[in-house]
Amino acid sequence: MGTTAADAVPEGEPTRHDVKLVIGASSLGTIFEWYDFFIWGTLTASGILQASFFPSGNDVLATLLAWATFAVGFAFRPLGAILFGYLGDRMGRKYTFLVTITLMGVATAGIGLIPGYAAIGALAPVLIILLRIAQGLALGGEYGGAAIYVAEHSPPGRAGFHTSFIQASVAGGFVLSLAVVLIARALFADVWLDWGWRVPFLFSILLLAISLWMRLKLSESPVFRQMRAAGETAANPFVESFTYPGNWKRLLVALFGIAAGLTVIWYTAMFSVLSFLQGPMRVDATTAQLVTGGGALAGLFWFILFGWLSDRVGRKRPIVIGYALTLLLLFPLFWLIGSVANPGLAAAAQRAPVVVSGPQCGYDPFASVQAGECGRLLDYFSKKGIAYTTAGASDVDVTIGGRPIADTRPEALDAELAAAGYDLSPVVPPLGNILVILAAIVALSALSGATFGPVAALLAEMFPPRIRYSSMSIPYHVGTGYFGGFLPFISQYIVATTGDPYAGLWYTMGVVALALIVTFFGLKETHRPAARG
Repeated sequence: MGTTAADAVPEGEPTRHDVKLVIGASSLGTIFEWYDFFIWGTLTASGILQASFFPSGNDVLATLLAWATFAVGFAFRPLGAILFGYLGDRMGRKYTFLVTITLMGVATAGIGLIPGYAAIGALAPVLIILLRIAQGLALGGEYGGAAIYVAEHSPPGRAGFHTSFIQASVAGGFVLSLAVVLIARALFADVWLDWGWRVPFLFSILLLAISLWMRLKLSESPVFRQMRAAGETAANPFVESFTYPGNWKRLLVALFGIAAGLTVIWYTAMFSVLSFLQGPMRVDATTAQLVTGGGALAGLFWFILFGWLSDRVGRKRPIVIGYALTLLLLFPLFWLIGSVANPGLAAAAQRAPVVVSGPQCGYDPFASVQAGECGRLLDYFSKKGIAYTTAGASDVDVTIGGRPIADTRPEALDAELAAAGYDLSPVVPPLGNILVILAAIVALSALSGATFGPVAALLAEMFPPRIRYSSMSIPYHVGTGYFGGFLPFISQYIVATTGDPYAGLWYTMGVVALALIVTFFGLKETHRPAARG
């Protein structure tokens, strides 16, 4: 186990005022940085970006490409972790995350200035991907820097509580992205689809200015100052991360046991809920964003609570319990949301299920034209967001509520679905139902808070100070970048190919099961609370 931050604090320990300033500036900067990163996902869930930057004509394909672009940023986070982790361990924590937040702000504003696909064709998605790569590089250095900076300023026995504000700030960035989108859409309603959606990206310039102003007032981490004064900084922290005795096991546990598990829970609780409400459940976009944002905001306290609790019971216990509860409660909570979000649509699906039969009946979401009649029918229902099941048969056939449908032209199927009670117009659930959805989102946030709240302190304590920035950032961003960043894309693909709006949750379940096993058997407790007399 690595030396903890508390073990290495030198003389001239930060005052309470210093610690509050560190937490405030680091947390606010983290909110802004994750806002920049999440604004793409928020607007993709709203259907704006796929219509602006990708070819039209296949809504499912455009949505998958938009989520794939979202995932590109995550894919480059590990490279950012290597680059900025090296700089953070060699040059210092403070100036490294000043660089990362500047890169993030400039890249985000750049996305807001890129012309659409209709204006510059394929160059539009190419430029967007390059800017998403820049965002991913920046985020790869930001989180580790902010978390370590706060941990290394924390007095003994308080690191879990203090770093939990960094964890809550990640969710805060998502909430801020929803709030800015809602406000901008209200202020620029008449031009929202034309250019108003660009305002949330350009808003990043203001956030960048505030972040730089606050972070320039901070001093370097006391732990790093002591290491530099003693000449103990790593010559090559990237290489040492893989050669330091026992570090390989710590890296693997941090990757598969911690980063992978916590991130899929968090993204499922936020982005999957938002996509689920706006997509299959046909909830009005503004209502879905308000409800999801409200639930996420109300659930922020879980991150603080479990960070504080980890100072008293250890880091491992809340994470293991959170994983186990996720495996038990994830499907029931989504079923609850689905039952109340659009009761009419849910009743129609139960009363008149759609079954498509045929020989070798398959669906390729990436194909512009499906191979056969059965695939065409699945394409139709998938684009409509209608749940369906498939069955083998010698001839292609579709039934709605057990009744064979002879005319399978799109306009005829539209009429048959309407007659069966499928109302596909956007709905606003009754207040009582909205409160149930809010409660379910807060419960999902509790699962996320239990597994995410203690993590910054845990990861800082797992690794020795001289290679802490690199060793913490690399597994964290590989895990969150690949297991979490590709979650919206993978889950949407599973839903599109199965016709089951809940099927994408199996990806989350599989990753969490793996994380539970690795954490339970492989993670050594990093924090032993002092005995209370």
